[in-house]
Order: sequence, then structure tokens, then C-alpha cells
Amino acid sequence: MPETFTSNNAAELAVVERSGFIESRHIGSAVVMAADGNVVTELGDINAPVYPRSSLKPFQTIATLQSSVPLRGVQVALASASHVGSHEHMDVVQGMLKAAGLTADYLRCPADWPKDEEARNWLVRTERGRVRPAMNCSGKHAGFLWACVENGWDLESYLDHDHPMQKRVVEVIEDYTGERIAHLGVDGCGAPAPAVTLTGLARGISKLAKAPGSKSSDARAATVATAMLDYPWAVHGRGESNSVVMDQLGIIAKTGAEGVMVMGTDKGVSVAVKMLDGAERATSLVALTLLAAAGAIEPDKVAPVLEKVVPVTYGRGEPVGRVRLSSAVTALLG
Repeated sequence: MPETFTSNNAAELAVVERSGFIESRHIGSAVVMAADGNVVTELGDINAPVYPRSSLKPFQTIATLQSSVPLRGVQVALASASHVGSHEHMDVVQGMLKAAGLTADYLRCPADWPKDEEARNWLVRTERGRVRPAMNCSGKHAGFLWACVENGWDLESYLDHDHPMQKRVVEVIEDYTGERIAHLGVDGCGAPAPAVTLTGLARGISKLAKAPGSKSSDARAATVATAMLDYPWAVHGRGESNSVVMDQLGIIAKTGAEGVMVMGTDKGVSVAVKMLDGAERATSLVALTLLAAAGAIEPDKVAPVLEKVVPVTYGRGEPVGRVRLSSAVTALLG
């Protein structure tokens, strides 16, 4: 069976401290890549395949744009999003579907409760229950469906591996990562889930992040990167970790399920992290610290952001600790 790296090939990246006692440890792998494609930092196995999951959404949006879909502004950001299902998020999804002449009934992502409390309470109060536009991948799916309308592709099978939309996604991912997809599974939303290495993932994010300032890059990549930074709330949610990082630091940040995080600066320095246990609580901390250690972002600007995105450990309703860096990561800070 194909598999990702093992614990023997992983590095300790973070710990969870409670009352002065290390309660849990997170192991994984991480890579920092320079704009020229050279590896700057390597922790654990960065050449084993991983499922990047939703951290690939910006590339899926590029494939959607390549398919003649006239996404604009916030729609581009929402197509690249793992959103919390707020009213704002669902309104953009509905607008995309309406522009394509479709309704939410065409979505093939699972119906879900939104993470956003206000929207969830509204769905309960109005007895609507779970709805597809609230699912965190609904923007991506709306973009896929719009592409089907523009190209006359089948709407029912748009998630199949051999559908023209998904074939284009594969082409884009392989182009940006610079490697062949190692395995193709099924993601939680039903779309194909490609497996690539952390090295390839970092390479792709580097190209995306520096695209707005590069004359030689794909204009669609520049469109995606610009929209994500212009509408950070749409990519995750107001006050949510990815949105805070993008809004306050001006760098691309995109989480993926099962402990994946990618970030990229406008100069093209990128980081890709995979926590082997699938936990997400330390990914922003590790990714931002590695970028700071590489000199890609200023440490004094990172500190206040970490205060907002790194989970605190509570006891009796009061802080008694928090997620902290491992010695392997702190050693890189000098």
C-alpha cells in the first residue's frame, strides 16, 4: 500500500506544555525552499509523498481559471478557500453558482454544518439543517461546476478522476510542483486527492506566492495569489488562523487537513509542513517560525501573530500552558 513517511523518518516539531510539563509531542516533516528552488531547511523526510489536501486548492483554482471561468476578486479567493461557512462565504458560493446558471443542488460536496456559529444557529433556527454551501470546500466545487458549464462538460461526474476538469487539475499540480503525482485518492469533499512530496508542494507554493511580482509567471497564478491576500477572510474566516496570517503578514497561508500547512512570501520563499499525527494546532507556529529562521519574515512581526494563532492550554478556564516549538526548531533560530 502506498504510504507517507514513518515516525522513524520524522522530526519532533512541536510540544504541548501544561503547567510546566510536556504533555504531548508532535512529530512530522517540514521544508523551507528559497525562490530559486533550493532547499534552505529540511526537517524529517521531505521527499516522501503526502496528501496536501486543501493546501492544493490554489492550484485547483488555477485549473478552474484555465478552463475559461471568469472568476473575479472574492470569487477567486473563495474558490481557493477552506472557509467556515459564514453567511458571507455562502453568499459568494451562491453567487458563483447563479452566474453559472446553477443552484446548490448541483454541488457534489457533502452537506455540512458551518463552523461559523452565527450561520450554524441560523440553519438550526430555520430548520434547514446541513447544507452544501456551508461545506468548507463549496467554493472550489462551485468553480468546478462553472467550468463544466463554460466548456459543455458533464455536470454529474465533475469529481471523477477521468473528468476533463480533474485532468486539468492534475496537469496544473504537476506543472507547479515539478513532479508526477505519486498517488490519487479521494478527498473528504469527494474531489480527487493527489499525493506529492513536501518538496514539490513547497516548490509549487513558491511559484504561486511570487507570481504577482514576476513577469515570467502565469497570470492566473498571480490572480489567485493576489485575491487570497486581498480577501483573506474569504480563504478561511474572520479571525481564523490563515486569514490572520495573510492579513497581518502579507504572505500566502493555506492549511490542509491532517496537519498540512503551506506558506509563501512575495519573494518566493516557501514552507511546507506535515504533522504525522494529522494535528493542525502547531502547524502555523512551526511554519511561521521556519520562515522567520530563514530570514524570510521579520521575527518581531511574527510574534504578535503567533499570539493570535497558536492555541493556549487551559485549566480551570485559565491559561496554564500552550503549544510550543520543539528543540529541533528553536535551534534554527540561533
